[in-house]
Amino acid sequence: MEKWKKILAASVSDVAEIATRFGLPPGSLQQVNEIFPCRIPRRWLQKITAPGDPLFRQCVPDPAEAAGGRDLLDDPLGEVRFKKSELIVQKYPDRCLFLVSGECAMYCRFCTRKRKFRQPFIIKRSDIDAGLEYIQTHTGLRDVLISGGDPFLLDDDQIEYILRGVRQASHVKIIRIGTRTPGVLPERITVKLVNMLKKYQPLYLNIHFNHPDELDEITCRALKRLADAGIVLGSQTVLLKGVNDSPEVMKKLMWKLLENRVRPYYIFQCDLIYGAEHFRTPLAQGVKIMESLRGWCSGMANPHFVIDLPGGGGKVPVTPEYLLDRTGDCLTYRNYCGETYHYCDVPDDPAELPPQHPR
Repeated sequence: MEKWKKILAASVSDVAEIATRFGLPPGSLQQVNEIFPCRIPRRWLQKITAPGDPLFRQCVPDPAEAAGGRDLLDDPLGEVRFKKSELIVQKYPDRCLFLVSGECAMYCRFCTRKRKFRQPFIIKRSDIDAGLEYIQTHTGLRDVLISGGDPFLLDDDQIEYILRGVRQASHVKIIRIGTRTPGVLPERITVKLVNMLKKYQPLYLNIHFNHPDELDEITCRALKRLADAGIVLGSQTVLLKGVNDSPEVMKKLMWKLLENRVRPYYIFQCDLIYGAEHFRTPLAQGVKIMESLRGWCSGMANPHFVIDLPGGGGKVPVTPEYLLDRTGDCLTYRNYCGETYHYCDVPDDPAELPPQHPR
């Protein structure tokens, strides 16, 4: 058995062990675990400094998950509505989501697909083939996002079967893979895996990181292995109360990602997923965080802050307001440190432009 599989098999899913480790009442954890199971790699568990810290909150069952909340949904992103086959979701004209895996190395307590993990989420080869057929026959697709679960929980030959099948569609120019393994199971990023991935460029990896403490030495080595292979790395972060909902933590995370050649891509407002109300923050807090990044650190460290609209409406950006006033074509802006500047716009009607004087 490969090393990463042994490490995965040794993950903690027994809530009694978790309760004993952190001095928690096991009954409340078991109640939640029956709704949404837990799996925590032991290396991640060992990095938790105290109950309730940012790493703990992401993975340990919380009685708050059994509570309801206003406007919370089982399928907040409308994936069932846009389902084209058992594994294909297509919301946008030129790209689709291909859900190829039913497992994750760690089950995040705020997962937007919690509904899929209440019972075993079994992926059949016939479903994979049906998904590949959809991709190959829909010539308007340019971009395929392979996700799950986590695609890197599949064996190398299974991943290659999928990548080869997608690449056979000449109209598909971009392949993206969504994974959290570099942060939660970095041992999965083997030389063999990376050498196989290199054959299917251009390939983009969207990696999920929420807190700077996730980027320890072994994770950074895994990121280096991927980046050295020429695979483009981007990060996706979820804004989570008690995890990263402060400008200082988010700045540190963005800087650390860039240092490891991972480009910050999205900060997501936490989805309206049932059982995750205790993770949600006001939108104003996300705007405050974006203001703390803009101008105070490199533009490369400024991801898009977005809401993935409930019901499948897609992503919309949420940005700080820098425009203070507009009078005709004269605009007044504030900059990142509060100073005021004027900017003259070009009129909509070219006839309103001032006459050009010969030189």
